[in-house]
Order: sequence, then structure tokens, then C-alpha cells
Amino acid sequence: MNLLLSTVATLLAAPVNFNPIIQPVLDVLNAILWPLIAVVGSAGTIYCVFLGIKIAKSDEQNSREKAKKDLLGAVIGFALIFVLIVALKLAMPILQDWVKTQI
Repeated sequence: MNLLLSTVATLLAAPVNFNPIIQPVLDVLNAILWPLIAVVGSAGTIYCVFLGIKIAKSDEQNSREKAKKDLLGAVIGFALIFVLIVALKLAMPILQDWVKTQI
């Protein structure tokens, strides 16, 4: 029993190297972020152009106001998503350093 407890205590006290687990995840995130910025930017541009055409084609005042609100919401949403993705890309090295100090 004492041998089992001393073995468990030794295993718990030993430093654990999480680098083999963390590094592939970080590599995938780094590889995905720039293409994700391109996809979000392209989708946002296409959707905003579509909403602009919808505003131009609308005959009634109610549909024009609804299309303007949709366009404003789309621009704000895509800008927010774009800023957050860029912030994550810029914060990745800081977060990596922080994780390495925590391990």
C-alpha cells in the first residue's frame, strides 16, 4: 500500500510535458486563421453587395428601410468578426507564451 501511494505521489509531482499535445493544435489554428480572414471578408463583401442591390431594387419605402437595417447589421457583424479574427491572430504568440509558462 505504501509503495502504491509513493508511486502515485511521485507521478503527481513529476512535471508533465503538454507540448506534444499543444503544438499540433496551435499549428492548426495558425494555419486556419489567415484563410478564415479571407473567407469572412469575401462572404461579407458578397453579402453587402447583395443587400446594396436589394436596396437599389426596392420600390416600397418599407422594404427599403428593412434592407438598410439589414445592410447596417451585416456591416457591423462582419466588421466585428473580422476584428476578432485579426485580434486572435495577433494574440496567438502572447497566448502561446502564456500557456508555456503555465505548464
